[in-house]
Amino acid sequence: MNTILVYPTFFPSIATMVAIAQAKHLVFEIHDNYQKQSYRNRTYIAHSGGKLLLGVPIKHNKEVKNKKSNNVQVENEEPWLSNQWKSIKTAYSTSPYFEFYEDDLAPLFKKKVTSLQDFNFEIITMLIALIGIETPISKTTEYLKNPDMIDARILVNAKKEPDFGFDSYHQVFESKTGFIANLSILDLLFNEGPNTITYLESQKLLLPKN
Repeated sequence: MNTILVYPTFFPSIATMVAIAQAKHLVFEIHDNYQKQSYRNRTYIAHSGGKLLLGVPIKHNKEVKNKKSNNVQVENEEPWLSNQWKSIKTAYSTSPYFEFYEDDLAPLFKKKVTSLQDFNFEIITMLIALIGIETPISKTTEYLKNPDMIDARILVNAKKEPDFGFDSYHQVFESKTGFIANLSILDLLFNEGPNTITYLESQKLLLPKN
């Protein structure tokens, strides 16, 4: 791939991370209108019962229409981050590489988060470093209606997700649930460890049509 345009998402899906790992230059769209039920504020991990949603609670203002993603604030009335970390530990404590990455990732779940987009960038920056991705990164200065680059913003859509046809890998609960594709990158990282970068670079990403 050449230059690719994506949204900053919450513990990105494997499809998004394939795009990030294979791009020669990565551009993040940061001037979009916020939309509910997208990977902007959610991700999925594998659990004993199948897919488990990890969502970020958002402050809503009915008086504001077409809220920009870079203005979205997080609701912190409930200890959602610590609860998510407990779920992740329950799901992955027996995975091959959880302990290898635990100390790096744990501080992310002890923060008080205000801006969703800023937190997503902090997460992505950490993941890129842990995986070993060296793609140059920039951000948009305005919303790009007709980008002159590969537009992978559709990967933010969590409602209708295609079968990307990615290779399977060992998952903790695979014997109970079967293989679950395109989970959060955390699933791949905890199960494949240092091989994560090789996996991401080897997959073929066919972008779904709008």
